[in-house]
Amino acid sequence: MSSRRQFISAAAALVGSAGLLAGCNKKEEAISSGSNSQEKIHWKLVTSWPANFPGLGTSANRIAELITQLSGGRLTVKVFAAGELVGALEVFDAVSAGIAQMGHSGAYYWKGKSRAAQFFSSVPFGLTAQEMNAWLYYGDGMALWEEVYKPFGLIPNAGGNSGTQMGGWFNKEINSVADFKGLKMRMPGLGGEVIQRLGAIPVNLPGGEIFSALQSGAIDATEWVGPYNDLAFGLYKAAKNYYAPGWHEPGTVMECMINEKAFNALPADLQAIVKGAIRMVNHDMLAEFTMRNQKALHDLAKQHGVKVKLFPEEVMRELKRVSDAVLDEEAAKDPLTAKVWASQKAFRDAVTPWTDMAEGAIIRARSL
Repeated sequence: MSSRRQFISAAAALVGSAGLLAGCNKKEEAISSGSNSQEKIHWKLVTSWPANFPGLGTSANRIAELITQLSGGRLTVKVFAAGELVGALEVFDAVSAGIAQMGHSGAYYWKGKSRAAQFFSSVPFGLTAQEMNAWLYYGDGMALWEEVYKPFGLIPNAGGNSGTQMGGWFNKEINSVADFKGLKMRMPGLGGEVIQRLGAIPVNLPGGEIFSALQSGAIDATEWVGPYNDLAFGLYKAAKNYYAPGWHEPGTVMECMINEKAFNALPADLQAIVKGAIRMVNHDMLAEFTMRNQKALHDLAKQHGVKVKLFPEEVMRELKRVSDAVLDEEAAKDPLTAKVWASQKAFRDAVTPWTDMAEGAIIRARSL
């Protein structure tokens, strides 16, 4: 709790200043138009996560708390967890329709709305968290994401990143590609398409249903996020084989979408506060996951007897080969998806030498 208070206090100093500047620019307009700058506005934020779920749900809470505090209560945001107002996989429609003004979720859930949406979450063997932020904020990423969501009346934002995820929990060892045949595995998005081509049966389940499905045998394997969240869900009680790396989600963006009409109705200072609060939490989530994951991984192995393993090299090579084919085929299905993938792929190819020279080289050196 103290870390959250420290975070919000620090954010107030940074984001609040942005809001103050924007507010100053609008001051004369407000006076001349007779508008009430102290009008109270109440927003709803719906999520795809269980209430107060570590990392994901709590980051949505932080966004709401920051906006409420930085606006001095002029804009209050109330969070509704999955199932409290709408279902976990109904967030997109709810915000688009104005049932809620904000939504915190993952863009790969919305393939049925736009094929291109899933490329703004994470793609197999794609960008890491640091690279994804670079593409979004300083490359073409955000402009393309806005183009994809515009027809739905939504403004997209990166609302957190879990970093590189784990490869998943399995009720049997994965020693070869053949071990995927007939495997029922919870894996949404493009990763699900990849394992399907290896003979697996992908299943799309919201987070709150994963444990019971794995424990009952309804599924044979699941990916969720990483040690921090997986420990919280108690997945180690249902399966003991825990594989890395998360080839399917190397740097997973959580989104915080905003209803465009609701956002445009805000004065400029509140718009700056909303945007600034989301961006602060986007970076904060990655820091939290990096801190929590390392401890949770230790506890899973040492306290709960989890067998932490790496996928065999043969399996990784085949996953990469199939992933490349899936991504290119998916992009070819419509022009906008092709445009998004072309930009992200070009950035991935361009940034890889630097990432390998920088982070990759120092990590290898630390093992000497």
